[in-house]
Amino acid sequence: MASAPGRLIALEGIDGCGKSTQARLLADRLGAVLTFEPGATALGGSLRKLLLEPGQAPVHERAEALLMAADRAQHVAEVVQPALDRGSWVVSDRYSGSTMAYQGYGRGLDREELSRLVAWATGGLAPDLSVLVEVDLALSLSRRRGSADDRMEGQGDGFLQRVADGYRRMADREEATWLVVDGTGTVEQVAAEVWAGVRDRLGEPQ
Repeated sequence: MASAPGRLIALEGIDGCGKSTQARLLADRLGAVLTFEPGATALGGSLRKLLLEPGQAPVHERAEALLMAADRAQHVAEVVQPALDRGSWVVSDRYSGSTMAYQGYGRGLDREELSRLVAWATGGLAPDLSVLVEVDLALSLSRRRGSADDRMEGQGDGFLQRVADGYRRMADREEATWLVVDGTGTVEQVAAEVWAGVRDRLGEPQ
């Protein structure tokens, strides 16, 4: 009997929303492969350092988008697609929605061009479902208080608000492939809402 087709679920949202915790909990519940962007491969680790660590050389916004695309291309080739081909489900902490939110809405790069770049880098592999864990900017900042900002987090409140607004616009426009979850509850409450939404949309692995 052939393996059941794998599914790709992306957890998205601004830093501090709780998506990394929810990605881990969801992957555990599904028995899925847990991965992340940027940096899940050896090449991606080097790119993550260039992109996010303070003190690195300046990166032009177009170069930033291209480096993110390179990370995703390697991630898909090395981690995501092989797992899906085995019939495994994959839960990724960030995927294509992050490029559109951060480089598109946040940086102001042309979103149609970014969409084509993302499609090319991934070979057309889109998430079966993107889960937006949504919190307002004030809560995000309060949760991150005391931790060092990476280069994205250090772009200022205006940038981060554009990113948050961009996520919501994508989710509202693409309701068939996005699930919005209120991230302000307890970890357990949010996890229950994520699980209910994923099960309703995609079912469960065989």
